[in-house]
Amino acid sequence: MEVEDIQPWWFLVEPLEGESISHFLGRFRRANELSVSGLGKISGLGGAIARWEKFRFNPPPNQQQLEALAKVVGINADRLSLMLPPKGVGMKLSPIRLCAACYVEVPCHRIEWQFKQTNKCAPLRGSLRDRHQLRLLSECPNCKARFQIPALWVDGWCSRCFLPFVEMVKYQKIV
Repeated sequence: MEVEDIQPWWFLVEPLEGESISHFLGRFRRANELSVSGLGKISGLGGAIARWEKFRFNPPPNQQQLEALAKVVGINADRLSLMLPPKGVGMKLSPIRLCAACYVEVPCHRIEWQFKQTNKCAPLRGSLRDRHQLRLLSECPNCKARFQIPALWVDGWCSRCFLPFVEMVKYQKIV
């Protein structure tokens, strides 16, 4: 058997409902012990991975790029496109925002939280329900540290004071 015949294998990560591409890529990289540049190299996407993890979608990912990433992460390119903002929707690059009540239900960063027009927990795509009606958090209510990009969320807590996201619900205000 030639070395060229050996195919790489990956630990597959299932996307969560409403999950942002940043959070998903971070979970996939950790499961497979990959750096940002490592995933960029094996997918052939280079620095695009680092940009996407920071919600920089200018230019937006095209179908060919999504298909290249889909081959590596083992999910459909159409499913990956659901982790991106819809065409014409502006993104807020910073601060990173969080609805702790939503995080309790599904522990992931949701793409809708970073939409420019979003200031409260938003309904999942296709849902008519307004969710919790809570203002999104943009910093830890305990130590005031800004949240890291979701790709770096490992344990679901503040990176400075370690307050769990699930305990931040009591600090959210109703809109």
